[in-house]
Formats: sequence, structure tokens, C-alpha cells
Amino acid sequence: MRIHPTAIVASTAIVPESCTIGPYSTVGPNVVLGEDCELVSHVVLDGHLTVGARNRFFPFACVGVAPQDLKYRGEPTGATLGDDNTVRESVTISRGTAGGGGTTRVGSHCLIMAYTHIGHDSVIGDHCILANAATLAGHVIVEDYASVGALNQVHQFCRIGKYAYTGGGTTVTQDVLPYSLTSAKREAHAYGLNKIGLERRGFDQKRLRAIQHAYRLLLAAKMNTTQAIEKLKDEGIETDDVAYLVQFIESSERGVLK
Repeated sequence: MRIHPTAIVASTAIVPESCTIGPYSTVGPNVVLGEDCELVSHVVLDGHLTVGARNRFFPFACVGVAPQDLKYRGEPTGATLGDDNTVRESVTISRGTAGGGGTTRVGSHCLIMAYTHIGHDSVIGDHCILANAATLAGHVIVEDYASVGALNQVHQFCRIGKYAYTGGGTTVTQDVLPYSLTSAKREAHAYGLNKIGLERRGFDQKRLRAIQHAYRLLLAAKMNTTQAIEKLKDEGIETDDVAYLVQFIESSERGVLK
């Protein structure tokens, strides 16, 4: 096991021999690491934290630390990360709270850029990108393949749908539509389909046309959201993508950004 002499690893932490623990890093007593993880230097892993394989943590990342919640009283809550994530400099990922489910979750194959904050009880899917200084309050859900832009502020209990892309500096106070390109000048708006992103992810023209039609009804037609959904249902929902989009809107508790 490659542990730098200046690192502090609790005797009860589970650290496979394939891991590398860099200078001045600390690993708490309830941390479980998967194979081939690397802590570059000055990394803090704490709480009931379970980390999958091949995760890389850059300097001053703090993962599994106590939540920034005045209701937290030291309960044994935790955080989990999947496989193959990159956690860049000065990222903070808080563990969960008893009232919010107890666990903050990050999926696999995510890029979490410098100074990002993932608040307590948040859930991040797979293949997500959180750009520099993205700030997620507690209880935020970011679904698979979503990209959260630099300097974004995401209100607690908001959801960001699959394959969505939010522009830099956007303040998110309601749910972000799946597949959308959402950004802010004065206030956040959905500007249409994240077509380039979807093409890069292998969406064929049939899938794109179906989603694009749904977006025309939602964003461009002279109908409110309820009327647009009724129109889509009357026409017959042809693809799983549109069915998921409709379900996302109907299950929204905060409303969606249009």
C-alpha cells in the first residue's frame, strides 16, 4: 500500500493495497475505499463514506464531511461514490442528514470540477459533469448525463433532468427539463433542445425529432404546460424519451423552467 508518511489513515478504515494515499491526506475511521483509488495530496475523507474503484481525488477535496445544516447533531450519516469519478481541487461533498435520508450519493464516471459543492442528501447520477464552482444545496437531484455549468447555484430540492445542460452562472430555482439547454441572462429559461449534447451521446434522428416536437409544444406553442402535455398524450407518445419527459414534468414539485 502506498501511503505517504505525512498521511493519517485511521486503523479501522478499509484501504486496499492498490490505493495511493498522498501527502497530508486524512482518511477517517469509517471510510471504505475501492481498488485503485488515488488521493493526490491534502485530501480529507470522513464520515461513513463508501467509495468505489478507480476514483481520483485532487488536493483539498473534502468528501463525506459533516453537512452544513443547523439541524445536524452528529448523527452517523454517510456518503457514497461509485466508480471512475474525478474529484478536482477544493471540492466539498457533505454527508447526508437523518431527516433527508441519511446519505449523499454520487454515481459513476462523473467529473466534478474545482470548488464544486454537493450539499447533504443530494443525488448525482452517472456520467455527470459539474463545472467549476457549481453549488448544489441540499436535497438536489442531478440525473444521468446532465451537465451543470460553472458558477451555477441550484436551490434545494431542485432536479436537473437527464442530458440537460445548464449554462454558466445560471441560478436554478425550479426543475430543469431533461434534454434541455437552460441558461440565464436575467433569469433562467429553457432555450430549447441540447441537440449537440444528445448527438454526442448517440441519439439518432428519430429520437431527436420526437423530443424536438415535444419541445416545440412545451416552449414555442401558445399553450401552457398542462395543455402541451395533454396535446402530446392526445397525439400518442411514440418514444420512451418523450414519455420520460412527460413523467418528469408531471412529477415536479417545484415546477419546471420553461
